[in-house]
Amino acid sequence: MKLCIAEKPSVARDIAKVLGADIPKQGYFEGNGYWVTWTFGHFCTLKEPHDYGAHLKSWALFNLPIIPDPFGIKLITNPGVEKQFHTIEKLVTDCDEVINCGDAGQEGELIQRWVLQKAKCKKPMKRLWISSLTEEAIKEGFANLKPAEDYQNLYLAGNARAIGDWLLGINATRLFTKKFGGNKTVLSIGRVQTPTLAMLVQRQKEIDAFSTEEYWELKTNYRDVLFTAAIDRLKTKEKAEKGLEYLKQNLFEIISFEIKEGKEKNPRLFDLTALQVEANRKFGYSAENTLKYIQSLYEKKHTTYPRVDTTYLSESLHPKIAGILQSMNFYREFTAPLLSQPIPKSKTVFDDAKVTDHHAIIPTEIPPSSSLSREEKLIYDLVAKRFIAVFYPECKISNTLVEGQVGTIPFKTSGRQILELGWREVYVKDKKEEPEKKEKDEEQTIPEFKAGEKGPHKPLIHQGKTSPPKPYTEATLLRAMETAGKQVDDEELREMMKNNGIGRPSTRANIIETLFKRNYIERKKKNILATSTGIQLIDVIQDELLKSPELTGEWEFKLRKIERGEYDASQFKEELITMVTNLTRNVINEKAQVISIQEEIQTKEKKETVPRKILAIIWEETQCPKCKESKLMKGKTAIGCSNFKGCGFKIPFIVFGKKLTEKQIQDLIIKGKSSKLKGFTEHPESLSEGVLKLTPDCIPELTSD
Repeated sequence: MKLCIAEKPSVARDIAKVLGADIPKQGYFEGNGYWVTWTFGHFCTLKEPHDYGAHLKSWALFNLPIIPDPFGIKLITNPGVEKQFHTIEKLVTDCDEVINCGDAGQEGELIQRWVLQKAKCKKPMKRLWISSLTEEAIKEGFANLKPAEDYQNLYLAGNARAIGDWLLGINATRLFTKKFGGNKTVLSIGRVQTPTLAMLVQRQKEIDAFSTEEYWELKTNYRDVLFTAAIDRLKTKEKAEKGLEYLKQNLFEIISFEIKEGKEKNPRLFDLTALQVEANRKFGYSAENTLKYIQSLYEKKHTTYPRVDTTYLSESLHPKIAGILQSMNFYREFTAPLLSQPIPKSKTVFDDAKVTDHHAIIPTEIPPSSSLSREEKLIYDLVAKRFIAVFYPECKISNTLVEGQVGTIPFKTSGRQILELGWREVYVKDKKEEPEKKEKDEEQTIPEFKAGEKGPHKPLIHQGKTSPPKPYTEATLLRAMETAGKQVDDEELREMMKNNGIGRPSTRANIIETLFKRNYIERKKKNILATSTGIQLIDVIQDELLKSPELTGEWEFKLRKIERGEYDASQFKEELITMVTNLTRNVINEKAQVISIQEEIQTKEKKETVPRKILAIIWEETQCPKCKESKLMKGKTAIGCSNFKGCGFKIPFIVFGKKLTEKQIQDLIIKGKSSKLKGFTEHPESLSEGVLKLTPDCIPELTSD
């Protein structure tokens, strides 16, 4: 028998259906010479310090640094995990061959390899590597199974990443907690988390230190066109008024008039970070939620694998593009012009050299159904329109530059017109598309001028104030993580810098959420600000290696080199051991100071506190509204199905920025809706009050009635 191990029960069902393994067993499917089983994501983790010695359970400076040799893994303590693992263990023992069907990425490789390692697998092993879960993709993947050895470097990189995070996270967290926590709190330090926080703190300090200055500019109106003086801003009102008087005494003269036609390049296809940035910009979705929505679309077979960091497609995909476009019925008005002629094979879209494990996120040939949640529909729309737009012609524009002068003072103005919409045709009806560029598109229309012409004009003074640096939003923070803190607007340059970004596309959302949970950062509307605790933590860290985005970016670059077989994983580990050892020695010798902890004040939520007797809800006796088979259970962050991995139902305690009481969640589950509630702060349509209802997919949505 051949044993297939998928990362989720739902994926296992899809694979089993294609393979003809249609007999359900306890923890697996059987049929046609196959066993198809599954994990629930991570089954194994690196051992904790106390697993190497009971004395390491206590957080003491004299035990640091903790450097296991060798590092070991263990099964996660969970009855469901343990039961399913024993099933996998038995199947591994009895099978003839193992096919690793984990998610096709570094994390997916690590998850499955650790499970197989724990199960003491010695059987021949192959790898299923696919970019979508459609029947065609699964069939094609099984027809082209790869040797497991081909992905050994991918595993080594994932393992090195996990060990690196453990070494720094465990040691630095214990070190700083004991040295600066004052026995009041845990001070969490992480290889990616800390430099991300450092970027936020630096920006916060720049904003706090900024001193607003007034300035004055000379402008003038000539032939209904506004010109600005091409001189340094004036620092005093007196100078501006003196300049104004001078302008009134002289005519306006055109020095040069130039029109240049140009092209505006098509947007690139989405990688995960770009999609998270766009969803945050347009809908206010957090990176974590966007990942959740696109992952769901992938598992429903509507889009390809989402955890990618490339904006290109494989050249082999070119013959399939027309078929995908043909299946996108809802977008027929945009796809019809493309399908009337051959699909262009542009290097800006198709480039094997720019594709590693996976290609960019695109739709599959399976169009979405009406059962998608509103959020999933919006995310799919982003992916679909971007996919169509890249095959349209470039947008043709004209740029007009006019130079003039009044006496000795030079003036300039510019205008921009769209001559042919090209790819912008796809977004004509989308009012919110690219507001910054729209503003430019709507610049003043400039008539034709002739060099040497003169005439009267209407001068004026514009008074303004200098602005501080803008706080990070989740979108701009994701971009900063991608480019290791460097401000990069050019897409090609950004693509080149990804190798040195901090974190991976799939982990950045979790890093940001961790900083929120630790109370190191906070949201104020769309802005992300460092808290006093976050600022103090970065201030006590003297070692630049810990908080430098550039240096952390170098570590990420080495991890990618390990993945490509160009760097030794053991060398990476030794470098981190040296760093942790030096860090421990230096911090222990530093002067101790205690970081004050910022407490969250949640007055609104306190008002909604309900009596204890109402909170006495026995979730274990409540039926799951989605699968209607299992009971519910209470977790740390949500009420969910006890068979969550198989069912997927959960109601978080915080929905659209509002903390719900258990009674409110009970009403939502039992009655299908809540009473009218207030205090929502993160709804994509900015609803602050309304009624929560369960969609047919049992996902909470907020309505105004």
